[in-house]
Amino acid sequence: MNRFLAAIVDPFLLALLATVGLAALFPAMGHAAGIVDMVADIAIALLFFFHGAKLSRDAILAGMGHWRLHLTVLASTFVLFPLLGLAAGLLPASLLPPVIATGILYLCLLPSTVQSSIAFVSIAGGNVPASICSASASNLLGIFITPLLVGLLMNTGGPAGISLAALEAIILQLLVPFIAGHLARPLIGRFVQKHKQTISYTDRGSILLVVYSAFSAAVVEGLWHKVAPSDLLVISAASIILLAIVLGTTALVGRWLGFTLADRIVLVFCGSKKSLVSGVPMAGVLFPVAQVGLIILPLMIFHQIQLVVCTWLASRYRQSA
Repeated sequence: MNRFLAAIVDPFLLALLATVGLAALFPAMGHAAGIVDMVADIAIALLFFFHGAKLSRDAILAGMGHWRLHLTVLASTFVLFPLLGLAAGLLPASLLPPVIATGILYLCLLPSTVQSSIAFVSIAGGNVPASICSASASNLLGIFITPLLVGLLMNTGGPAGISLAALEAIILQLLVPFIAGHLARPLIGRFVQKHKQTISYTDRGSILLVVYSAFSAAVVEGLWHKVAPSDLLVISAASIILLAIVLGTTALVGRWLGFTLADRIVLVFCGSKKSLVSGVPMAGVLFPVAQVGLIILPLMIFHQIQLVVCTWLASRYRQSA
């Protein structure tokens, strides 16, 4: 119950809302916007550097043997979710406006989270080494798969997709710092472990910077003239339905494939998450600046809903065990 309440009043959610409000009232414009973008890029590179430094090679090797489980998690992330996103786009505009459907499709194309997936698997009593391997593989593959899917499935009216420049920007901003951090782990691993709480604030701060940058550009382009309060309710309802379908499907598939309870927990939590950490900077590279704020809005709402629901679900798994 305490974890459920903590998820609802998550300080990071409050910080996100405050950041959006700040961008609405005082958007970065002109030269200031360029400085904010540059600082945000540096912060994101630092975030992925520390992600690489935190990833244990031993944990990866320990979880690699569950290849059927990992393939099923990847299928949920990059097959089931995109199919649901495409299906959402077929709904009448009176139920799901096209601008919202675009954002929902984008979140469906993203990789899984790393920290929260592993944390929920641990709370629920699942196979933690396998969750580390699945979540990490999803994030690394997502650097390539997500731009590919965006290019194939999304019509953004701008330079989105798998252009060489976009792929190069993602590799330099996300993959290279990640690999550098992992290679530096023998030197800085103890420091990262000792100061992981402080580093977590750095992680969140970098996301807030990117959100402020994206929403500043969107506000300048008239974001709040395009999104009504009722649209936020539609996004919330669509996110709840989407998450419910994926959670139910992964639970049933795990039983059908004969996975142990510990492995089914990995499938449910790693296969149902979408990464805000990867999704926000990728959107900044893949989409025109004016569209980024609108496209990541469903992702921000889905992110919080998945935390609340999965906190409750992990507690239920722990109690049943």
